[in-house]
Amino acid sequence: MTQLPLRAQLATALGRTAATLSRATGRGDGSVIGGRVSMLLEPDLLRQLARDRKLALVSATNGKTTTTRLITSALSELGEVATNAFGANMPAGHVSALSSAKHAPYGVLEVDEKYLPEVIDTTGAGVICLMNLSRDQMDRAGEIWLLAQKWRRALAGKNTHVIANADDPLVTWGASTAASVTWVSAGQPWKEDSWCCPECGGPLDRKGMEYVPPGSLGSGASSQAGENDWACRECTFRRPEPSWVLDDDAVIDPRGRRWVLDIQLPGRANRANAAIALATAEAFGLPVERALPRLREVRSVAGRYTTVERGGRHARLLLAKNPAGWLEAFDVLDSSLPVILSVNAQGPDGRDTSWLWDVDYRVLRGRPVFVTGERRLDLALRLDVADVPFQLAGSFEQALGAQPPGKVDVIANYTAFQQIRSEFGRAV
Repeated sequence: MTQLPLRAQLATALGRTAATLSRATGRGDGSVIGGRVSMLLEPDLLRQLARDRKLALVSATNGKTTTTRLITSALSELGEVATNAFGANMPAGHVSALSSAKHAPYGVLEVDEKYLPEVIDTTGAGVICLMNLSRDQMDRAGEIWLLAQKWRRALAGKNTHVIANADDPLVTWGASTAASVTWVSAGQPWKEDSWCCPECGGPLDRKGMEYVPPGSLGSGASSQAGENDWACRECTFRRPEPSWVLDDDAVIDPRGRRWVLDIQLPGRANRANAAIALATAEAFGLPVERALPRLREVRSVAGRYTTVERGGRHARLLLAKNPAGWLEAFDVLDSSLPVILSVNAQGPDGRDTSWLWDVDYRVLRGRPVFVTGERRLDLALRLDVADVPFQLAGSFEQALGAQPPGKVDVIANYTAFQQIRSEFGRAV
């Protein structure tokens, strides 16, 4: 990298000092405050830190942190990678990430959906990963169609390569103005936010299609579309042909080769994240045979999927921030285990909890369910309407203490999840 100007060097040094003090006083990991301090002294620092690096930006409603971690692990095969591992996904966090690894030739940055256009303009990143868009923090982020429109405008005319989920109509629309797109069939289990065409407003049909063997549709992987195929009834907007296809427990690459995704992270959503990560790694020149072993090394991501122990009770931690995220969490639950649900409604969560009514909780019937968190009564009402028996607990500690020794699953939204991690010293 080109050496930073003196002012930028001083800004990064002060930011690192602020971050160190934040960690030492137990106020957090320092990712945000360090970046804010740096940018006060040098507002253009992110642009300067991004210069001369090969960058990938990762944005979505769900799976950003995990996919960022997977891509980072893969690209570490090529050299040092700067990344915002703890999910500080706005410009201050990006500054902290890049300044903490100032000589890293590669960078992988998780980016908040709302901030993506700004970060694209500032960093000039060469690769952008777009995975999904669904309702989330409506009081802060606003209507997701507007986010897709912002992505669309931000990518128009840019010399960038986009890795995009072809199965999500909003993502497809947002990515379609990019100069170069690699389409990945990563699936879209949550479809409730994309029944209408973002191009013309007409209804979208989701049609089943037969699997077509590799080569019969020309170059690239064929489309095992099934429930993932979609097309507008009233205009020409339809699902593009993917180059990469998630096929149950494997991914089919553009040459028709099938790679088993025997990764350690559980569930279909993480196999989808891995498919995106492999397509991104190839965009950096890293073939699957070198990238996939690195993906297998990832066991947990910022506490997600980690099991913690207290008093003989082994609690597996799952994060679910919105209806699509809860659907993914339900997919990896052990049906034989009790489950603790914890919901807050602080600023990072979004203060509006009406989204709880969009989640189908009936899958929890037949198992012990414990409800805690600051908005436990909101969740309790929703479970009562869904005819799911539950027990209220005044705290996570109380809910965990009510369990017999053994395993238990925990699903929590963002700040509730972080509070639980803090109870265990954030060692997970």
